[in-house]
Amino acid sequence: METTAEFFLSLLNIIFLDLVLAGDNAIVIGLAARNLPPQTQKKAILYGTGGAVILRIIATILVVWLLNIPWLLLVGGILLVIIAYKLLADDNSDHSQIKAGQSLGGAIRTIIVADAAMGLDNVIAIAGASKHNTLLVVIGLLISVPIVVWGSTLFIKLINRFPWIIYVGAAVLAYTASSMITDERHFVLYFETHPVIHYLFIAVIILGVLTAGHLRRKHAHRPSSSPQH
Repeated sequence: METTAEFFLSLLNIIFLDLVLAGDNAIVIGLAARNLPPQTQKKAILYGTGGAVILRIIATILVVWLLNIPWLLLVGGILLVIIAYKLLADDNSDHSQIKAGQSLGGAIRTIIVADAAMGLDNVIAIAGASKHNTLLVVIGLLISVPIVVWGSTLFIKLINRFPWIIYVGAAVLAYTASSMITDERHFVLYFETHPVIHYLFIAVIILGVLTAGHLRRKHAHRPSSSPQH
């Protein structure tokens, strides 16, 4: 049975992961509603985000259920390792394909569709961090999404000012990914009987993701520092 402390720790983990992964989604919301009058903008953001939250909750609960199928925890864990690496490596996302809605309905549709297309990382991360607890999924998303909507600009500024937040996010993602792999029913008995290997495996995954992502990040920044001709 899960204790109250474990429940709240997992909940904080889910909220943090969703905030770290939500930078792109916050930008999409702003871009989709940018051509609307201020009053209509608020409605588009509210309704669009509401629709996106409902879709996200359904998708995450579906993934939580799917993760009970043999080998899917392993597949989900590997996918999450890739997402953790990309969080560090893919520093500059291109949002030029996001069209601004010309009407309230158009902006709402754009927000929901774009969020669904970009939300795979959040869905897998939260499903993995929830430890099959549907209540955690729903509460975590309901708390974090309003923060993203109204505090997205502040959070993006915080990440730009304190780049280490991204590294913490990537480490938490890597930890969640490695825990998913060790919880895979085909491996769980082995890792339970070999705790040293269990912790060593988690440490190697976290260090591997952080090192590879940091090196890729440094390499990506190198050309931009060279003088333009």
